[in-house]
Amino acid sequence: MITLTELATLSDSQPTHRLLKPWWDVLMDYLVVIMLMVSLLSATLLISKDKVVCLPCDHVRGLNRSSQPVAPVAVPQSHRAESPTQSPQGVEGGSHTLSGTERKPSGPTQPKSSPPARVPKAGGYKTNLDFQQYVYISQVCYQKALPWYSKYFPYIALVHTIILLVSGNFWFKFPKTSSKVEHFVSILGKCFESPWTTKAVSETANEDSENSHIRTKMFKSVTLEPGESSDTSTSLTSCPEVTFEPPVSGSPSMNILDKQDGEQAKALFEKVRRFRAHTEDGDLIYKFYVGQTVVKALKFIIILCYTFTFVNSITFEHICEPKIKYVTGYSVFFCTHSMAYMLKKLLISYIILIALYGIVCLYTLFWLFRGSLKEYSFEKVREESNFSDIPDVKNDFAFLLHMVDQYDQLYSKRFAIFLSEGCESKLLEMNLNHEWTYEKLRQHVSKNLQGKLELQLFMLSGIPKAVFDMSDLEVLKLELIPDVRLPAKISQMLALKELYLYHCPAKVDQIAFNFLRDHLHILHIKFTDIGEIPLWIYSLKNLAELHLSGNLNSETNKAIGLESLKELRHLKILIMKSNLSKIPSNVMEVATHLSKLVIQNDGTRLLVLNNLKKLGNLTELELQNCELERIPHAIFSLANLQKLDLKSNNIQTIEEIISFQHLKRLSCLRLWYNSIVSIPTTISLIKSLEQLYLSNNKLESLPAALFTLRKLRYLDLSHNLLTAIPVEVHLLQNLQHFSITKNKVEVLCLQLFHCLKLKTLHLGQNCITHIPPEIGQLTQLTYLELKGNHLERIPLEIANCLLLKRSNLIIEDLLFDHLPTDIKENLTEQDFISIV
Repeated sequence: MITLTELATLSDSQPTHRLLKPWWDVLMDYLVVIMLMVSLLSATLLISKDKVVCLPCDHVRGLNRSSQPVAPVAVPQSHRAESPTQSPQGVEGGSHTLSGTERKPSGPTQPKSSPPARVPKAGGYKTNLDFQQYVYISQVCYQKALPWYSKYFPYIALVHTIILLVSGNFWFKFPKTSSKVEHFVSILGKCFESPWTTKAVSETANEDSENSHIRTKMFKSVTLEPGESSDTSTSLTSCPEVTFEPPVSGSPSMNILDKQDGEQAKALFEKVRRFRAHTEDGDLIYKFYVGQTVVKALKFIIILCYTFTFVNSITFEHICEPKIKYVTGYSVFFCTHSMAYMLKKLLISYIILIALYGIVCLYTLFWLFRGSLKEYSFEKVREESNFSDIPDVKNDFAFLLHMVDQYDQLYSKRFAIFLSEGCESKLLEMNLNHEWTYEKLRQHVSKNLQGKLELQLFMLSGIPKAVFDMSDLEVLKLELIPDVRLPAKISQMLALKELYLYHCPAKVDQIAFNFLRDHLHILHIKFTDIGEIPLWIYSLKNLAELHLSGNLNSETNKAIGLESLKELRHLKILIMKSNLSKIPSNVMEVATHLSKLVIQNDGTRLLVLNNLKKLGNLTELELQNCELERIPHAIFSLANLQKLDLKSNNIQTIEEIISFQHLKRLSCLRLWYNSIVSIPTTISLIKSLEQLYLSNNKLESLPAALFTLRKLRYLDLSHNLLTAIPVEVHLLQNLQHFSITKNKVEVLCLQLFHCLKLKTLHLGQNCITHIPPEIGQLTQLTYLELKGNHLERIPLEIANCLLLKRSNLIIEDLLFDHLPTDIKENLTEQDFISIV
């Protein structure tokens, strides 16, 4: 039994695909249904009423052969007994007359003497067959005389109809095509009914009405009176040309979309993108549809050809010559087919239906090959809507859209909205603004190390509009945001001075650019390719600090790609983290006013450094990780240089350090993370040196000339191979920071504790076994590191270091526990006071 629920399921399956059934497919489906009814009716009639009725006609054949006129003649009694199988009773009881001839009464033979009775004239040919013989003859002649088409036409028509029915919807059933079709119909329905679709269409309608209103106003302004027009033109020419961002179309209510609806629309955009990528790779659906249409056309031709051939074989009269004369006594029978008339009418109806089906099928083939159905253009939709970025599609995706257009073009127009990147960006912007409210953004605002209010946005789809309402925000960090557009509202952020664009190729309108040009001071840009650098940054005339991080190798780019920097007249600091092999020539355009240059390579060797001589006003220079083997001579020409950092190079010798005596303002020298083995005595010529970084090298000893630098305040010798500290260290009376962490020092000279201005002292990770009590002389000491040595105790004189706190005393817990209680309490109390 088939339940009503199953029937309902079967009836619901067809409407899901009706969107992809054009009028010809619908018409062919109805024609197939009618053909199915015709074939079933014919088959039912054959099963219930189909038969033939036969009568013997041997005498007719004989008379035809003699070519003489035939007259009805009564058959003598003696002639009626020719059949050897009949008994007298059978003959008597089975005699019949043809054409209504009455049977003669059986009785005793009249005497010859009596006059003959008046017998009516015979009207037919009397046979000698009984009813069972007629039934047998009809059955035999049904098989012998009746043509096969008369007997099997309904069943053949039924088989053909089923084949046409299957071939008409095969592409809906085949797994590799049905999956795409079902997915497409599902997405199409959701896109059609999505609230976002209605909103986008409404915005387009509103924009069209606004444009028409603007055109009307312009027309009216043109048609003003001469006096009025002259005044208007004068006022217009006096105003400077300003480019504003386009007005936002749509009413305020249309800009509000439910969060759930927005998320569903966002999911639809993703589904459409994936479905497009999946279906545009091949044309399997198109080939299947063309193939089944060709099969139907061939089937129509075959059916029409053989049906016209056999249509005349369905007749009412048939001559049967079964070889059963020994049974019936007759060899030729005249038969009539009882269903011939009805079958012929049904066959003619079937031929008409097949002809109509074929015409529609041929039209389908014409439609398929008339134009390229594997390409679909949204040009008309782009003209009618405000979404000009709707892409054209191809292959199966295009074919499905062509099929939908045959149902209703409104579906493809609404579906096109979800192919527009601009429409998607609007949706993402709306969802973004709905999620990132002003209150939520305020929770992410913090103070950075410089004490500035900072907001960092990471991996968002855009910039929330609420950001531009933060007038007190000083630093804005944007990272991995693909579509950054800075609108005119950024001019409300009067406190904004620093901007980070990490992998964010930002676009700005004219008003936003004017604001950034006048107010932005620091800009950080991180990129993968140099083409991602926004061109508008080269016109920020008030920019003071520029950070560039990405691929800037002049050899791979042939042209450095940096547009002219000469417009950056206030640029003071330029920091480049890249893979440069030489300093870009465009940097020299700002050489006259550049005060700080930082080049941090990724290990690429920096070869050409002669351009450094042009940086006459440079006060700070950093060349890090540039694979330098010696100190570049071009540096010695920088008379105003105050800080030099050559970190993480491959410098082994610094004999050129004698030339630093010409740099009268050099106060900070950083030669850390190199391979320097020794320090030349000529280092004493750098009289202005205040900070010296020599950590992470291979120094084994220190020259006494190093300690003649009386201005030295910061000396870092950590991570070397030193075994002792020279006694001349007491000459550094201005020394405030001293570090020999992770060396091989065993004994501390007492002269170290004569540097009474020491504030931080790093002695950890050595081989020191004793700390002299003279450490108590360092009354300004605030940080002491002793951890990682071989100490047994800490001198009690450490209590004299009144500024030292427990948190800044880096020693083992065991050593601290061995100190007297009052000293421990004093150190802890100092720490507590600082917290309060």
